[in-house]
Amino acid sequence: MNVPAPAGIATLLAYIATIPAANLAVTHFGAVPVGFGYAAPAGVYMVGLALVLRDLARETAGRNAVLAAIAIGTVLSYLLADPTLATASAVAFVVAETLDFAVYEPLRQRGLPLAMLASNAVGLLADSLLFLKLAFNSLTYLPGQILGKTWMTLAAIAVLALLRQRKNATTA
Repeated sequence: MNVPAPAGIATLLAYIATIPAANLAVTHFGAVPVGFGYAAPAGVYMVGLALVLRDLARETAGRNAVLAAIAIGTVLSYLLADPTLATASAVAFVVAETLDFAVYEPLRQRGLPLAMLASNAVGLLADSLLFLKLAFNSLTYLPGQILGKTWMTLAAIAVLALLRQRKNATTA
């Protein structure tokens, strides 16, 4: 059994934390603005971050560790959040993460940014559709969900690009 390096463990822990944090945010804060006049359930930013962290955890800790992290995050959601939200989140997350893996794995060879953009696009759409339908029986917040998660994906990719550029500049 391979034990992830400290960076992998930290990424996994951050990823796990985003799952119940998203559900708790929805429970305690309701809807939040995401830009261009749209709103989404408050967990939108945490879920957007989770999609990115999942990809980074895959890179630093491996696929099996990520699958275990999904299970742990789901259990924590059930312990900490409203059962309806936790159920909707669990179903949406499992489907979204499965689709994310299916897109991410073959594209990873062509570069991390491309793999993250494509897999997150598929994952965020699936997660948004399922979560909103199961949690609220409505797709009213769908544009806001997509926008909020897209913001997080783009911000994370920009930060990763800056970090890579900085690392390349210091090693050159």
